[in-house]
Amino acid sequence: MDRSEAKERIEELREEIEEHNYRYYVLDDPTITDREYDRLLRELEELEEEYPEFRTDISPTQRVGASPADEFESGEHRTPMLSLSNAFEEREITEFRDRVQRKLGTEDELTYIAEPKLDGLAIELIYENGELSEGLTRGDGRTGEVVTRNIKTIRSIPLKLRSDGGEVPSLLEVRGEVYMEKGSFQKMNERRAEEGKDLFANPRNAAAGSLRQLDPSVTAKRPLNAFFYDTGVVEGREFTTQEELLNYFPDIGLRVNPYAEKCQGIKEAKEVYSKLEKKREEIPYEIDGIVIKVNDFNLREELGAKTRSPRWAIAYKFPPERAKTRIKDIEVGVGRTGALTPVAKLEPVEIKGATISRASLHNQDEIDEKDVRIGDTVIIQRAGDVIPEVIKPITEERTGDEEKFQLPDHCPVCGEPVKRPEGDAIHRCVNISCPARIKEAIKHFGSKAAADIEGLGDKLVDKLVEEGLVESIADLYRLDRKEIANLERMGEKSAENLLNALEESKEISFSRLIYALGIRHVGEHLANVLSRNFADFEGLKEAKKEELTSINEIGPEVGDSIVNFLANDSNLKLIEQLDKVGVKYEREAREDEKILDGTRFVFTGQLDDYTRSEAEDLVERLGGRATSSVSSLTDYLVAGENPGSKYEEAQEEGTEIINEEQFKELIQH
Repeated sequence: MDRSEAKERIEELREEIEEHNYRYYVLDDPTITDREYDRLLRELEELEEEYPEFRTDISPTQRVGASPADEFESGEHRTPMLSLSNAFEEREITEFRDRVQRKLGTEDELTYIAEPKLDGLAIELIYENGELSEGLTRGDGRTGEVVTRNIKTIRSIPLKLRSDGGEVPSLLEVRGEVYMEKGSFQKMNERRAEEGKDLFANPRNAAAGSLRQLDPSVTAKRPLNAFFYDTGVVEGREFTTQEELLNYFPDIGLRVNPYAEKCQGIKEAKEVYSKLEKKREEIPYEIDGIVIKVNDFNLREELGAKTRSPRWAIAYKFPPERAKTRIKDIEVGVGRTGALTPVAKLEPVEIKGATISRASLHNQDEIDEKDVRIGDTVIIQRAGDVIPEVIKPITEERTGDEEKFQLPDHCPVCGEPVKRPEGDAIHRCVNISCPARIKEAIKHFGSKAAADIEGLGDKLVDKLVEEGLVESIADLYRLDRKEIANLERMGEKSAENLLNALEESKEISFSRLIYALGIRHVGEHLANVLSRNFADFEGLKEAKKEELTSINEIGPEVGDSIVNFLANDSNLKLIEQLDKVGVKYEREAREDEKILDGTRFVFTGQLDDYTRSEAEDLVERLGGRATSSVSSLTDYLVAGENPGSKYEEAQEEGTEIINEEQFKELIQH
């Protein structure tokens, strides 16, 4: 066989293998045996080994083979992957319908799509000109982990979209769920037990853990699968309804859930819920409810979204799993806002594969209303199959030894008075210097979505505060190497790493710093909204409540919270101290300053004035797109010192290659 014949045969084999993948995973209609499939794949492997110049990243042979990574890179979603509002009762679904109709100004019943809500791991895949270029986890909804190499090991996910002679979108961001079937999960756990390995608690944990392996060859051995149900950015094709989208996905090789149904009115959606709840145990994978979506995309646009969830969709959850246990004690935790939270310590009990030993009691009103006592036998549930909570005590099993519980009048940590503001259900410690409040505030400040201080774990924060080395957030930046090194389980190297991470965290975006300060009711999204409307803290400090609430998505309660936070002398002093220790924030680009609008960048090698993540953040803030791999859609490769293989890839693609100085000139225009 000569080179031209080998190339032709390689292309034939790839097409044939992908066709069989499509028939097996999407159509559920295989036409060859596993043995015949393996023979085709082996022939392709041998030919690519003999003629490596014809091997490509999207060949079926490349699903496994990448070397382990040191860590996952972060990638930003061009449009946020929002969460869904949850409903647990039928009346909440009726209320959802009423809200939608009221917002649209109609009394007519709408058309909905009801889809099973999979209990898996949400992902986003990016296809450029039909080829898989990147895969990300949902993460916090704005930023996820780049898991492209692991995604490629999942055989039901196409490396190249089918076209069937038609055009595929030039850019398609598709969203779905990675999951593990119950039978496959059981077999995998049986093998792990035989090998003396720890068992996974449930299929969802197994799927999430498998996809986040640094070694793709480990992921490849796990029985993962995927369904798709949504898009992010799409270029080169338009969709008008969810029904059209779900019909289109299988045509290009993307699996959709076979239980999805079109519903004329909310009554039919409720019927789908009842039907799937009865079939739940028969379905080969875990589902914990259904998702009800307005079918028409124009109506979705009109309905819009709240801070974290779309107004046009809702998750109707199945009744959560419950169990019976006993409350051994009730402890009180103190959060960063001073909130006192009672937590029940339970005799351990298993619910759906997870061992539960603690459950939230929320506040004193709830304890009184449910009449929950220490020593009670209680019913607990995982709300939404996730958060454990106490439902009710079994009063007929009381012995008379049970004790009523009352939140303390003084903080259990610092001993200062506890107050309950009028109209608030929460008791709060009023001492802003309370060690518990300081610990939680520092943990929040250093978290990934805030200042992202690597190495600043919860135990280290506890130790720093308990040893008196840190009394405020600003004190983090005054730490001495020797003090850190002398702490238990630290040492010189760990101290050096922490100080380096602290130094890196001094350069921060305005939105991240707003979020890091922990203003009550202000999460990541609202911090972003504020940073787009105010250039700095001076402007934000001078804003009246009326000005704040005139901004879309900021309501009266959030407005009050921001005004009160910035009227507090201690908070203003903290912002001033952070400035003095060298924490500098960059103001965000406004909409009219998005000078890189849609321009795509890839970075390689070491830059002098930016870390990789800083450069990528800057591109995103200026309206551009930073990706981790070179493709035909990449506009610029920014090459620093010692560039990697992306440099050669850019040359092959004909991508414009610029250095750091040229990049700076570009973003200053």
